[in-house]
Amino acid sequence: AAELEYESVLCVKPDVNVYRIPPRTSNRGYRASDWKLDHPDWTGRLRVTSKGKTAYIKLEDKVSGELFAQAPIDQYPGIAVETVADSSRYFVIRIQDGTGRSAFIGIGFTDRGDAFDFNVSLQDHFKWVKQETEISKESQEADTRPKLDLGFKEGQTIKLNIGNMTSKKGGAAKPRVSGSGGLSLLPPPPGGKIAVPPIPPPSSTAIANHVTPPPVQKSSNASSADILLDLDAPAAASKAPATTDLWGDFSTASSAVPNQAPQQSNWVQF
Repeated sequence: AAELEYESVLCVKPDVNVYRIPPRTSNRGYRASDWKLDHPDWTGRLRVTSKGKTAYIKLEDKVSGELFAQAPIDQYPGIAVETVADSSRYFVIRIQDGTGRSAFIGIGFTDRGDAFDFNVSLQDHFKWVKQETEISKESQEADTRPKLDLGFKEGQTIKLNIGNMTSKKGGAAKPRVSGSGGLSLLPPPPGGKIAVPPIPPPSSTAIANHVTPPPVQKSSNASSADILLDLDAPAAASKAPATTDLWGDFSTASSAVPNQAPQQSNWVQF
């Protein structure tokens, strides 16, 4: 994992002054006024990089880029980087070489904005380190916790309530009521009544077209009444015997004078 880590640049400042500082004589903080600020011991370029969770303050030559000193930082704020008590533009850093030797030197920026950027770059890096540590710790705790088994056991079922219908998961579906003609009809809603459609009143046209036949009056002479009332069957009347024809005398009298011209009168001819 260490071989896969790459180095990223967090901040670059072209002008930085380096001072030799006197050893600390008490527990009070460092003071930049004790240094020879007008005569820095070295001037060059500062570059802040990070590799993994460790940040590095590198002091390099402005022209060639040769490394002058390097300060690895594992924690900020911490002993590797400290601010002075009387200024925000000066810091004390702990440099180390490859043999394990270390020394404390003072660095300072001419511009106050450069000092602010240097401070913020270190704060952002270690804020990210803190978040990564918390995330990894939570993932490890989640792996050690017993996992919940939310699956169904053998033979276990569940009931689902959909409106007023209750069905059982895995069971047979409830058959529907089939009406006439093969159509499937749903049952009526609970508590409801099926409204019977009202019968429309008969229209006036249908009443006018409907003619009730007059009642037939029965008499003692049934044969003569049937002949007079049965107007739609002339053939049946012709087949009746001559003795039963009440109007036969009128027919005979008219046939006895065939050549007589019809007389015009106001009487209706039978």
